Amino acid sequence: MTVYERIPRHMDSGHRFDQTRRWAATLSLGFEARQEREQTVTRMTRIRHQGPLRVQRPFYPEGKAGCCHVYLLHPPGGLVSGDSLGIDVSVGPGALSLVTTPAAAKLYKADSNGVAWQQHTKLNVAEGGTLEYLPQETLAFNGSKGEQTTTIDLETGAKCIGWEVLALGRPVGNLPFVTGHLEQRFRLNMNGKPLWLERQILDPLHARFQGKWGQGGATVQATLWVVGLEDEAAAIEQIREQLPASNRWAVTRRRGVVLLRYLGNERNEAWSVCQQAWVLLRPLLTGCSAVVPRIWLT
Repeated sequence: MTVYERIPRHMDSGHRFDQTRRWAATLSLGFEARQEREQTVTRMTRIRHQGPLRVQRPFYPEGKAGCCHVYLLHPPGGLVSGDSLGIDVSVGPGALSLVTTPAAAKLYKADSNGVAWQQHTKLNVAEGGTLEYLPQETLAFNGSKGEQTTTIDLETGAKCIGWEVLALGRPVGNLPFVTGHLEQRFRLNMNGKPLWLERQILDPLHARFQGKWGQGGATVQATLWVVGLEDEAAAIEQIREQLPASNRWAVTRRRGVVLLRYLGNERNEAWSVCQQAWVLLRPLLTGCSAVVPRIWLT
């Protein structure tokens, strides 16, 4: 069952203001490799949406036979109490797709009833397919309350790289993240068997948030994952050699999944670490140099 199918199309609680209200938006995308004029071209063959979540058009900055770039558009620009976003992306055999967003996502303060928001992302990659899931950072405002899940289902021979960059509070406005409750869940499966499972609670009132054994008071964190590298050890060594040395990031591997983590207080630094790692890893993963999505430069 896809995310699109799991969320009811008819949401009769949208205009309520109690704990039962939901404002849903869903987007389901499918990419397939097709033979056109003696070359293989990745086409976006499925696009279904409900509510303010959609794609305008695919881009081919790497040429028609190259990776298909797509920007996920959420016009409201953020999640408020009762919002429920469902994103479902499927990449078929031989297809090459890069999915990103045009701007940072915002998680706003919960309303007086404490109604939570939800965001569920499901990524599916078939054998021989490649997906790069590279959304811009997420900014969680003080008092935000919600749940974010990311489920990645891969077949043998599939390749996938992605990240999640999260910044808490608004330090420029001296508005730290001192109340709220965020829950993040990650699940990465290979042929239905889990390779990476993770659950994280971000609650400023919990001892873990300030404890050195947990968040340590850090306001910015990031996780980059990659599956499908031919030589994971060499890739990790290259990252360690070429990225600026710092005790705020580390990289490791487990059961075929390479993970890079950042924990600090600088949103731009976290983004830079992830982007630099992607630039290094992409040729090793796909055989093609990194082509920065134009939307990141605007």
